[in-house]
Amino acid sequence: MKRLPYRAETATGETFDIEFPLHEHTIDAVRVSQLVSEVLEQIDRSIAVLGETGNGDVLQAMAMAMAVRAEMIYAPHETTSTLSLDLLRNALSATAEAKHSSDPVGHA
Repeated sequence: MKRLPYRAETATGETFDIEFPLHEHTIDAVRVSQLVSEVLEQIDRSIAVLGETGNGDVLQAMAMAMAVRAEMIYAPHETTSTLSLDLLRNALSATAEAKHSSDPVGHA
């Protein structure tokens, strides 16, 4: 199985090094990485403008966006629903196994 190494950094400086498993029919891993980065950056930009936003609200919006995007695909609902759930389950498993690191806080 192909894997996509991905590094995410939080606003507080925590870093996650993740090895995402790629679906066997992935066409372009680089494009997948670019899209993930763009989605995460856009969420950060939106929160900066909108103000304090609950993490649950962000996750709910992302879930709804994934559901809408899946429905836009010309395929049976059951097919896109199953694919979406499988992709999410695999991505969540990968993040659970990610290496976490953070910069030391404080002054020398």
